[in-house]
Amino acid sequence: MLVLDGVSHTYSNGTKALVDASLSLAPGMFGLLGPNGAGKSTLMRCVTGLQVPTSGSIRFNDIDVIANPEKLRAVLGYLPQDFGVYPRVSAYELLDHLAVLKGVTERGPRRDMVEGLLQQVNLWEVRKKAVAGFSGGMRQRFGIAQALIASPQLIIVDEPTAGLDPEERNRFNDLLSDVSSSVVVILSTHIVDDVVDLCSRMAIIVGGRIVQQGSPHDLLGLLAGRVWRSTIAKSELEDMTRAGINVISTRLRGGRTEVHVLSETQPPGTFEPLAPNLEDVYFATLTSERQHRSVGAASKSVA
Repeated sequence: MLVLDGVSHTYSNGTKALVDASLSLAPGMFGLLGPNGAGKSTLMRCVTGLQVPTSGSIRFNDIDVIANPEKLRAVLGYLPQDFGVYPRVSAYELLDHLAVLKGVTERGPRRDMVEGLLQQVNLWEVRKKAVAGFSGGMRQRFGIAQALIASPQLIIVDEPTAGLDPEERNRFNDLLSDVSSSVVVILSTHIVDDVVDLCSRMAIIVGGRIVQQGSPHDLLGLLAGRVWRSTIAKSELEDMTRAGINVISTRLRGGRTEVHVLSETQPPGTFEPLAPNLEDVYFATLTSERQHRSVGAASKSVA
């Protein structure tokens, strides 16, 4: 069990990257969803022990992560958003080297583990090629292989499918799903579909704050009967906003604009009811938080 209690972090320039973040995560896949700059990566660095939060506590089973980060690293697999590689080292050599650093020092068991991981992530045929020359998808597959060294109990992956083509994304997600049955896996992303496909529990982080958490099914229930859809000319969107209609998302379809609106009752015009999806939950949450911050900023300005 991973437990975060009131974790906050303020950088030296005064930026509040995390504000009172609290989570309790059992084994399985957990999605941390939020826009770029929301605080996802800061939270991940705090959990991995790479960054000490300003306040709060983090425990994984019996490990105090803040007091003893080295104990966590012995059971941690981490795939950061960006990771460097040695320019002329093959996939096999690099994975073998990383296994030694992780404490797998016996040659026989280490060889078996490295070969097994390369086959698991479908890189066995290119094991002698330099990782620096891999495509984006192959590099991400190598990244998850190194995160799985020594059978970790906690796995954290930060924006793992960004830039991958659909086939690579599906393969990567299948691999994450396979390993998540008995360990805690945190998937940090801004891609809603990744959370829909993989996660039984999730949280939405905005402006450093955890503003929603629960199962996707429960969060969808919060919007039941409150989402409406209409297709309009792009020129009508500004008038709709000025009229106070709560537009949560827009997208272009066939040269016209499809709008999703959050309302307790049917808005005026050609709106029809819509069964919400997780993307509606995400955009409704973002819209609500931005409106809240805008009102707060306006109140301070008046004061």
